[in-house]
Amino acid sequence: MLIAFNKPFDVLCQFTDSAGRRTLADFVTVKGVYPAGRLDYDSEGLLLLTDDGALQKRIADPRHKMKKTYLAQVERIPDAAALALLRRGVKLKDGMTAPAGARRVEEPDWLWPREPPIRHRRNIPTAWLEIALTEGRNRQIRRMTAAVGHPTLRLIRVSIGEWVLGSLRPGEWEVRRQRESSSRT
Repeated sequence: MLIAFNKPFDVLCQFTDSAGRRTLADFVTVKGVYPAGRLDYDSEGLLLLTDDGALQKRIADPRHKMKKTYLAQVERIPDAAALALLRRGVKLKDGMTAPAGARRVEEPDWLWPREPPIRHRRNIPTAWLEIALTEGRNRQIRRMTAAVGHPTLRLIRVSIGEWVLGSLRPGEWEVRRQRESSSRT
């Protein structure tokens, strides 16, 4: 079984939490499935859950280099040089990142409002980037965008390999095929 879940902001990618924070158990009622990879507490979007250990490993293990695509709302408007740095790879404390796909995009018309909203600064514009990675270091996109001078304000994963978020709203989930094709990210 494979479940696609639109993880809301401030939800842990686990089923229990001794601190009382919201977890997957607050949304997903299917027993025996586990997250294939992770998505930070303060990030949103596509999380895959499965009861198939081999599929979980294929999705989560960085050796398989499964592409994950994100929308990142960042401070200020990145110029061509900042985007080129993201595409080449960025030097972080734990070493150089692999090259990433990075391009400016318009805010999607299908995007839901975040609760709570991001901080708004009247004199600092924001921009949206589409960033695609094949590695998955801890808080990697946030660290990469900060390293090129554009801190991430909001981060939404829209695809993992061939699986896309589609029309799922925050907190919604659905069973998917283990192989799928869909056009909307």
